[in-house]
Amino acid sequence: MEKHQVMIFDIMACNVYWDFEGSPLPKEQHKFLVALYPTPGAATPNLIESLTAYGPGGYEVSFENQMFTNENKNGWIYDPNIPNYWYMVNLPTGFMEEGDYTIEIRCKDGSVVKKSRIQKNAPSEALVDAYVKNWQVIYDSFSPSKKNPLPPDASLENIRCTWSTLKDMAGVDCYYVYRLAEASTSMEFDTQNLTWFDNIYIQRLRDNDDTAGLNKNGVTIGTSLKPKTSYGYFVEITDANIAGEANICIFQPHQFFVTP
Repeated sequence: MEKHQVMIFDIMACNVYWDFEGSPLPKEQHKFLVALYPTPGAATPNLIESLTAYGPGGYEVSFENQMFTNENKNGWIYDPNIPNYWYMVNLPTGFMEEGDYTIEIRCKDGSVVKKSRIQKNAPSEALVDAYVKNWQVIYDSFSPSKKNPLPPDASLENIRCTWSTLKDMAGVDCYYVYRLAEASTSMEFDTQNLTWFDNIYIQRLRDNDDTAGLNKNGVTIGTSLKPKTSYGYFVEITDANIAGEANICIFQPHQFFVTP
């Protein structure tokens, strides 16, 4: 029988500023994420016994080996475009303590793989401060949106989405990640079923582009959309385009538009 090896591509252990509209969760959170290399011929979750994150002062949290949903916010997400699995857990318990964090995976074959990073909080404080001070201008800048809908004669191809950046507002360099899905509310937005994803992490690796996502003020959607359909997108702000170097992710409010 062919042996399938679980290998870590990269991890995230970082603060999250959770600014999704209408959410009952606190804005200051943190998360762990581990992206895995593909295991052709086997579903990676079937190879894993447990996943655990460790941090300063005896910190410990477990990932669930289940599909990640908007309700559980803990589990795996599958990206058919790579194709690979990645696990994520969101913790609504404030920003994390500075220090060394490790994600460890124990596999059913007895092997153990792990990867570590050092969390720094100064970048979090700088980005969140700039974002909060300029929130209204940034929020109003998104197009298309409910406030700035598509024109009636808009094409269903090459739709351009734009926004103002923290570089524009406060002179702060950061990176932007865009995700689009069929949705009319934030709870309908399904991370497991994206229509289009501007994956700056893969762009950085594939194209050897150090500037992937840097101060990006818009994207051209790289797929044709359906007519008379509601789409939602959200633009994440982060301080790095390498997952293992990110100290903060700002999840901006979802924006929605309806195609002609």
